Amino acid sequence: QVQPAESGGGLVQAGGSLRLSCTPLRRIFNNYEMAWYRQTPGKEREVVAAIDWRSGRSHLVDSVKGRFTIFRDDAKDTMYLQMNSLKPEDTAIYYCNEFKGALDIAELTNWGEGVLVNVSS
Repeated sequence: QVQPAESGGGLVQAGGSLRLSCTPLRRIFNNYEMAWYRQTPGKEREVVAAIDWRSGRSHLVDSVKGRFTIFRDDAKDTMYLQMNSLKPEDTAIYYCNEFKGALDIAELTNWGEGVLVNVSS
């Protein structure tokens, strides 16, 4: 079973930037709604940003608005998360997957390994 592969994470100082990539997606999921999620130890996975693959319309949670941008390259079947002005509280493992609603994350399957983003203060 093909899984999405996340990349681009790493260690960065607060205020720095990273760009995450995820591919493939449309080849795996029969869904036009895709999203980035993150999880920290002891907490449930949460959605960070979602995008409609057809229109490019996006939605970001309040905690990352103005700092993160989600976009996709249809030709490359790749989704990105541009993260600027990173904060220590952004530290987490980031995953990509289809989006079926913020309350339906537990129902999602076929997760990749995720990528660690570590923001130092």
